[in-house]
Amino acid sequence: MLVLLPELRLPLGADESSLRGIAAGAINIPLQSVGRLQIKRISIDARKKNDIAFNYAVTVELSYEDAVYALKRTVAKAQIVEPDKVREVIMGETPLENPIVVVGMGPAGIFAAYMLAKHGYRPIAIERGKPVEERAADVEAFWAGGALNKESNVLFGEGGAGTFSDGKLTTRIKDSRSQDVLDILMKHGAPKEIGVMAKPHIGTDKLRLVVAAMREEILRYGGSIRHNTAFRALRRKDGGITAIVTDGGEVLRCDACILAIGHSASDTYRMLYENGIEMEAKPYAVGVRIEHPRELIDKSQYGEFVGHPRLGAAEYQMSSRSGGRGVYTFCMCPGGLVVASASDKEQVVTNGMSFHARNGDNSNAAIVVQVDKRDFRADDPLGGLVYREHLEREAFVLGGANFNAPAIRMGDFLSDNNSGRFGAVKPTYRPNVRIASLNGCLPDDILIGIRDGIRAFSRKLNGFDHYDAVLTAVESRTSAPVRILRDENGEATRLKGLYPVGEGAGYAGGIVSAAVDGIRAAERIMGKYRCAL
Repeated sequence: MLVLLPELRLPLGADESSLRGIAAGAINIPLQSVGRLQIKRISIDARKKNDIAFNYAVTVELSYEDAVYALKRTVAKAQIVEPDKVREVIMGETPLENPIVVVGMGPAGIFAAYMLAKHGYRPIAIERGKPVEERAADVEAFWAGGALNKESNVLFGEGGAGTFSDGKLTTRIKDSRSQDVLDILMKHGAPKEIGVMAKPHIGTDKLRLVVAAMREEILRYGGSIRHNTAFRALRRKDGGITAIVTDGGEVLRCDACILAIGHSASDTYRMLYENGIEMEAKPYAVGVRIEHPRELIDKSQYGEFVGHPRLGAAEYQMSSRSGGRGVYTFCMCPGGLVVASASDKEQVVTNGMSFHARNGDNSNAAIVVQVDKRDFRADDPLGGLVYREHLEREAFVLGGANFNAPAIRMGDFLSDNNSGRFGAVKPTYRPNVRIASLNGCLPDDILIGIRDGIRAFSRKLNGFDHYDAVLTAVESRTSAPVRILRDENGEATRLKGLYPVGEGAGYAGGIVSAAVDGIRAAERIMGKYRCAL
């Protein structure tokens, strides 16, 4: 029988070869009685700085008698593992007269297109930006002080916003498709460790290669991808979508359309709203990026074991409350960079990014405060979008109206002072920063929330309020400011055949959950239509 042992503790200096012995000891049976062992999950236990270890979840093959005995050993928390159910793709019977169109090639779109293509549906995917290789060149040119390409940047282009991030793959959703997503990523070049790490990440350098490999696979399966092609209008008949219209005026007839536009397509939100697609304002969060010396964060988390080769750069995730609002750290990037993420003129947007090695001088994270109907008109579906755009314009002006970002030293921020200089921590944001009080771009409630959050987080993580840490504004793209309403079948409430998915539709929060949402939409469409055109 297959038994899961979810909490085996492996000392930092021990080798994984000792896991069978640890498993035998946990369930009090002879070593030779433990059959095949498979590692399912690994996490770091750093609660005791003088005794850091790894927690392993493993499955082991046991005889029926040993399995029954193991279940009685409550200290081992053993569980019988049921065989994985193979999820079959059920194909429908409705003839497919026109192609399936996928709008957007971020995680939701690329996984939807991949699943459709793999099963013979030959989808047409359109992406307003460029292929990831060309996109990376445009992004680097912008960071070096060049012009912003409004269609090819950190937020728009093949791979979506997550391509220029840490490539985090953690998710809170309980869906077996999450493992499918990891398996597909590994098949296309992601590090094999993501299959077992409790907090897996790919890193932007490796994620770009994975995105390119998935694109080529979609093409090999018979799908087609049109880059530099934006979604500008839709056509309908009898309550269902019949076609989409591109910025070049091309009319793409479709029997269904998967709408995976991402959380930053402000122009597309407005077009959809004007076309009667039902949506609502959604709460989200805004704030700043904070940068500390990586060594400071590593030492605070790992104590005397800092620098151990098995630990790597340290992470953190914290939350608090301020004035009835949630305050939390978001998208922590160990050994990473703060990156310019504007997608339109007259806006400054920050985000975080790490390479796979996570070995940069600074570690950064967003500190964000929840915003909702107290801050924008909740009865206006685009109220949250308007609020977001206002903050980004204010940050643009405060930074000097040249895409430089306003930034300030932590000590100055907490004392509401501006010394006009930085200390030991140098900001990594490019093209550059301008030292400025953040009062000029963030409302008082948000500033108070950030200050309260910093003080609260400093009680949990030693040195978090480091005087020379740097705050850079504005972090505003934590999630979509709208939710595109959909029914129980995943279709837009006012337009059959339109499937809003992913972060841009307001139903996901990260690479994995967005990818899963895209896969679900693809499965629903395949469940309705035969694949032969």
